[in-house]
Amino acid sequence: MLVRPLVHAQWQETATLRRFIQLPRCTRNLTSGANGSAEKRPSAKATSDELTTTLPFLQRPLGVKERPSPVLKTWADTREELMNQETRLAQREHLVKEATKGYFTDLNATRRHGGKTWIAPNVMIREDKALYFPNIVGSSLDTKSKKHTTSMCEGRISVISMLSTRMSEIHVNGFTIPTNERYLSNSLYQYVQINLQENLLKSFLVSLFLSSIAKSVPPELHSTYLVSSQNMEFVREHLGMVNKHVGYVYLVDDNLKVRWAGCADAKVEETNALEQCTGVLLSRLDKKRSAKASR
Repeated sequence: MLVRPLVHAQWQETATLRRFIQLPRCTRNLTSGANGSAEKRPSAKATSDELTTTLPFLQRPLGVKERPSPVLKTWADTREELMNQETRLAQREHLVKEATKGYFTDLNATRRHGGKTWIAPNVMIREDKALYFPNIVGSSLDTKSKKHTTSMCEGRISVISMLSTRMSEIHVNGFTIPTNERYLSNSLYQYVQINLQENLLKSFLVSLFLSSIAKSVPPELHSTYLVSSQNMEFVREHLGMVNKHVGYVYLVDDNLKVRWAGCADAKVEETNALEQCTGVLLSRLDKKRSAKASR
């Protein structure tokens, strides 16, 4: 009897989101989170300026500084992290920033450029400047066992898609379809999809419908499709995942570094850039392995 109200609640949320996006202009006279002050409704001119503003290219490398590990943190590691003054200040600053955001902030952002906040670069991020993709734990579709992205991606070229909504699935498909069609047959390449549901109710609903998800995903991708409820609160900003409603795509090299990234609706040049950059990394990795084998 518990499943029916949960499904009904999910359906209502989806219907509300759909109606909201279809509105001609999103009203923003909603109370903000911390101080309770009302946000002013943007004028027609301001709305027009926001829509015509040119988006910038990605300005910085995305990822975390520390190399990820599939080994779970011990209490000693957690205690050391909590005692680190810089880490605590960074987390406090992030929490203050999140607390002052309105409930519909991410949803309002989809009214401008569809939630897109940057344009993916035409070239890769240099290896010496690139940062690491964090370790994410999830259950795979094929065996339902726990897998770590660090173990999956090390030594291979991976395109990783972050999914959270139906809209995000459409976004990542715009980036990845040509690349997958060209390279999925390459043993050095893999396409990893992470269905991230940090909300406990949504995570429970997704777990109930794993069989339906499995039917919509090609069988050859079941082993690299992860369903995760991991808390990403303190790494979202590092990965540029500033909107929970849009999709994000990352190109990760064999050393677990993020070499390229894209978000929201894919432009033609972005789709081409991902395909070309993936080909370059595959060629380099193939040459590297051939050189080691010849020694």
